[in-house]
Amino acid sequence: MYRVATRFLERFFKPATIYRYGFNWSPMYRRTTAKVIEVSDDLHKVVITLKPNWKNRNFVGTIFGGSMLSATDPIYMIQLMKILGEDYVVWDKSVEAHYKRPGKSRIFGDFIFTSEEINKIKDDVSLKNEISLVKTMSLVDANQNIIATFIKTLYIADKRFYKEKLKQRGANN
Repeated sequence: MYRVATRFLERFFKPATIYRYGFNWSPMYRRTTAKVIEVSDDLHKVVITLKPNWKNRNFVGTIFGGSMLSATDPIYMIQLMKILGEDYVVWDKSVEAHYKRPGKSRIFGDFIFTSEEINKIKDDVSLKNEISLVKTMSLVDANQNIIATFIKTLYIADKRFYKEKLKQRGANN
């Protein structure tokens, strides 16, 4: 459903606009209580915010760790899917969460890909057909104190290779 809507909206809006409003209007992302507040035109930078409210406070009154994790979960994958385009497959593989201090106030997170990283990903996939990429990001408060750090592993593959791999897997079962 989201892919179909995105393809339709691309006729009228910039990808960055679709990305930002798409996330913020999506019921899946709204439930995290986070908001996407900035998306660069090339999609290489996405900024989110999360503030304490009655929907995400835990037993001790701070932001629930699950809200922090779910707010960060889909960003890198979809960001990379949109940057790389239709010739690639991108999946989340794993995430490691490290909670450093309680989220008592509004927190922010930056998701950044440099042009060099994107070129390296494309080069590595063209050589190996599939790779795992590890990205680390932190949620910080207004004073840049780290609240939580997430180490995300993404799977990236050439789409033709991936489809063939799935066919072979199905034939072996």
